[in-house]
Formats: sequence, C-alpha cells, structure tokens
Amino acid sequence: MRALALLSLICVSTVLAWGPSDPFWTLWLYNGTWQVTRKDQPPQTLVNRCSSFGKFFACEQSVNGASVALLIFVPGNQAGHFFTQSVKSDGRAGGRGELQIDHNTWVYLSNWNDGGKTTFYRTTNVYEGRNRIHFEQAESTDNKTWVVKSSGDEVHPGSKR
Repeated sequence: MRALALLSLICVSTVLAWGPSDPFWTLWLYNGTWQVTRKDQPPQTLVNRCSSFGKFFACEQSVNGASVALLIFVPGNQAGHFFTQSVKSDGRAGGRGELQIDHNTWVYLSNWNDGGKTTFYRTTNVYEGRNRIHFEQAESTDNKTWVVKSSGDEVHPGSKR
C-alpha cells in the first residue's frame, strides 16, 4: 500500500512539475528527432537535444548528424512569449529574436541589419498534434509585406499523424 501511495505521489509530482507552472513546458514538444521535408529538396533529419536549467531552456540542433546551432530561450513577460538567441557551431551568435506561442501556432521573429538595410524574418510552425509540424519561412524588407521563401513539414519518424 505504501509503495502504491509513493508511486502515486511521484506521478502527480512529475505531472505538476511539467505543466503550465513550468514556463518551458510547451518547448519540450520540439525535443527529439524530426524528419524534415521541403518541396524539391531531399529529406533531412533534425535532432533537437533540449534541456532546461534555471531561467534558460536550450536545444542543440543537429542536421543530418552535424551540430549546427544551440537555440536558447528565455521567458518573456507574458505566457507563451520567449526571447531567443541562436549560437552557431563556430561560436557566432545571431541577434535576439522572439517566439510567441499561441496554442498550436509558434511564430519566431527576428531581423538582420546589413549596412543599414534591415531584413525581417518570420518562421511559423503549426503543430498538427504532437508529432507533426507544418512550417513556413518568410522574409520582409518592411515588416509588413512577407515573401515565403520556404515551407515544409517536420514529422517524428515512426509516428502516426
């Protein structure tokens, strides 16, 4: 009876620790291996190895076995809002970006100033369940008119839609 009570306590504690009270609970969806497909390109294998520590959440991203970046997330001042930073495998960091999560839609925003010309970037991920993401990557020069540069799908291998 004690063992059953202890097991119940552990299960409840685990669920409570990994729920809405954890600011990173939604980010854990991206952890793991994904098969990425884009039109007219060979499929790629994306692996996100994620971890949270203190006020930070980070995912090392590998594409086809090669480590390409460390994505860092810091909670913003509203639920579902994060500041982001990408550090490439050569140690170079991009500028601060943002992620806004609204239910199953995640929108990443960033920009790059190249000699006085700013380009805005927007990546929209729409989760279709826990194992499928449809993404769209777009660019803008005025932060109003967007041109889609790429789109595709990410699926956990072996998962059923």
